[in-house]
Formats: sequence, C-alpha cells, structure tokens
Amino acid sequence: MHHAIDASRLGAAGEHMTRAIEACVHCGFCLPVCPTYQVLGEEMDSPRGRIFLMKEVLEGALPLGEARPFIDRCLGCVACVTACPSGVAYGELVTGFRAHAHERNGRTPGDRLLRALMLRTLPYPGRFRLALRLGGAARLVASLLPARLGALLDLIPHSIEQQPALPDHYPAQGPRRARVALLAGCVQQVLAPEIGWATLRVLARNGVEVVVPREQSCCGALAMHVGDRAAARATARRNLRLFPSDVDAVITNAAGCGSGMKEYGMLFEGEAEADAGRAFAGRVRDVSEFLDDLGIEAPPPLPEPLALAYHDACHLGHAQRVRLAPRRLLRSIPNLTLIEIPDGATCCGSAGTYNLDQPAIASELGRRKAAAIAGTGATAVASGNIGCLTQIRTHLAHAGHSLRISHTIEVLDRAYRSGSAQEIQGPSPEPKARSPKITAS
Repeated sequence: MHHAIDASRLGAAGEHMTRAIEACVHCGFCLPVCPTYQVLGEEMDSPRGRIFLMKEVLEGALPLGEARPFIDRCLGCVACVTACPSGVAYGELVTGFRAHAHERNGRTPGDRLLRALMLRTLPYPGRFRLALRLGGAARLVASLLPARLGALLDLIPHSIEQQPALPDHYPAQGPRRARVALLAGCVQQVLAPEIGWATLRVLARNGVEVVVPREQSCCGALAMHVGDRAAARATARRNLRLFPSDVDAVITNAAGCGSGMKEYGMLFEGEAEADAGRAFAGRVRDVSEFLDDLGIEAPPPLPEPLALAYHDACHLGHAQRVRLAPRRLLRSIPNLTLIEIPDGATCCGSAGTYNLDQPAIASELGRRKAAAIAGTGATAVASGNIGCLTQIRTHLAHAGHSLRISHTIEVLDRAYRSGSAQEIQGPSPEPKARSPKITAS
C-alpha cells in the first residue's frame, strides 16, 4: 500500500527531496545524458528510474535494499539536471536520499569497511600518502585482490611529485586587486601538489593576495557523496571556523570540492550553523570563475602552436554551471587552439569514490572518454578537477596515448612563466592495466 511521503521524518532535507520528486514528469530527457544508462541501458539505472525507486522507498512501498544498488550506481554527475526541462533538483534528491539510506545502514560488512577506510584515509593527506606507499607495494599481488581494490590500485601513479607545503600567505604582485582564501584540497595535495602552487602564482600575477588557512580540513564532499552527513558536517564545521570571512572569495581549484562547499547551506539546513554555512557557500568560487570575472593579464604567445582539448568536470560544468570561464582563460593564450571533446558533457567515470564503488562502470566510462579525447587529435588535455585528471591520465595511458594532462590553471601558469608549448604538452604516460568486466550487480 502506497502512502504519501512524510517529509518531516526525513529531516531538513525532506522538503527538498519531496519537491524534486513531485517536479519530475517522467519525460525521459534525462535518459540519453545519463552515463550509467548509456553503459547499462536499464531504466532503473537512469535518473527517471531512480526517482521512481526513491519515491517508492520513501512512501514505504519498496524495501531500501531493493533500490540501493541502483542508487549506488548513480555517479552524481547531475548531467540530468542540465538536461531536465522541469527543473528537477536531482542532486539535492540523491544527496538527501543517500543520507537517509546511510542512517539506516543495511550494507554488508565489506561495504561498511571499504567506506570507513575511504573516509578515514582520503581526506587526510598524511594518511593518504602512506596509503599510496602501501598501494605501490600491493601492485605486486594486484591479481589476487578483489576487483574493487585492483581498480583503485590501477589509478595510483607510479611516482608522486614532491613539493613543499603551501605557505600560509602568498602576496599579490603589484597593486592588490583582491584578497582570497584558498582550499588546499586533500587528495590533490598528494597526487598533484603543483596545482596548488600554480594557483598561487597565477592569482598573485593578477594582483590577488592569497591566504591558505592552516589546519583546514577536507571540504566534506566525499562524505556527502556516500551519504555520511555527520562526517561531512564535522569537516565542514572546521572550515567554517578556520576560513576568514573578510575575503573577496573562498577559492577552490577542484570542481568536486567547490561543488561540495557551495552546498554548505543545504548541509547545515536546520542546524545552528545554517546562516554561517549559507554565507560561506556564497563566497566559494572556482579559480577559473574568479579569474574570468576579475580579468587577467594577457599571457605571452606560445612559441609553437598547441592543440589543447578541454574536459568539463561534471561538478564544474553541470553542478556549478561554470563552462565558459575556463575556456575563455585558455583561449586567452595566443597560439593555443582549444578543441571540444565529442560528447564532452558525459562523465569520465571518476565521481569521487566511484572507482572503488563501481569499478567496472567507472573503467568503461574512462575508456570512452579517453577514446573521445584521443580522437580529437589534441596533443594535450586540460580539466579542472583532480579526479578527472587522474581518471583521464590512467585511461589514455591504457590506450597507449601519451598526451600531457594538466589542470587548467597549470596551463595558464606555464604560459605565464615560459611561453613554452613543450612544457605544456610533454608526455605523461602511465603503465597499462586490465579493466574489470561490466556488470549491473
């Protein structure tokens, strides 16, 4: 027997979830843009199908355990939101539902252990660095490990850049035009610390003073992605305390982090920090968005032509709707030709912890994205998210392509510093590895 959804028992997110479900008219515009529907071809693995399942669970007509596998397979890329003519806030719905499901548990011990390890490792650079060392050793027995762990090892780079920690303060060059606070990032500090330094240099060159709050924590996006609202709030509260309010913006150079921090208002809805969360979220800007609005010093021309493909990170293009800014910054570099990727709005398969949760689907999406990029004939590729950069680098290498993979801000930084196309497009290959078989289970 069906019952109406009791939004009050769902907490502060209940109203958002109910409104999103009621807004869906089941038109199907979301199906062709949904990555899991593209790969699996199943109605229940589409946004429309998942909305039906979530509605049934919340009305008490379907056990949570029957719907959970389909909700778990959602990447949270919110391409469906961009395509939806009815304005369904699918992102708010799936985030709220995952939190609702997390509170009711019901997962296997193995699932609980993996998720606990992720949330106790990835948001902490020191722990993550140690885990990478252990992961490097584990490659020796990778064939004996479960598919999930084997897929994760596949993404670990064979060498990690060694860079000093970012300073607490980085002054502007010339007259100061703005003052900002920078989120240093968790995984990014370990996998690609040069992104942070490139961000400081480019901001400073354009008259921006940067403070990097000491002892800042993870943005909370990973915990939100898996539905652990308590863990997300704990890390977010720390940032609310540590980040200054007397800045022009809180800058992030990772699309997933920026999207997560822009949701602090919703994360703290009904909590004592609700006003502070909304105010903080209102100051969050992606570095490309901020620089584009500020206006940048024209970079010098590259000595040689460079064909650069740009990949839209889902949490920048779809979630934050920042699409034109990074393209304008890249096109401002003389002698650089920006190339669009076919079906570029489709997720690369990274999506936070997705490679661990759903390794087969993640691998297939990574393979498709790498093929699309290689088909453009570009000699380099840029994006605005560490997860995308890692995923694309891995799958281009698997396919035998040696394109240089860079963050958007790194491309701009190299142009400012040297004007050398060679520095931007040098190869960065990784060894090949097998991809897991795709199943819908």
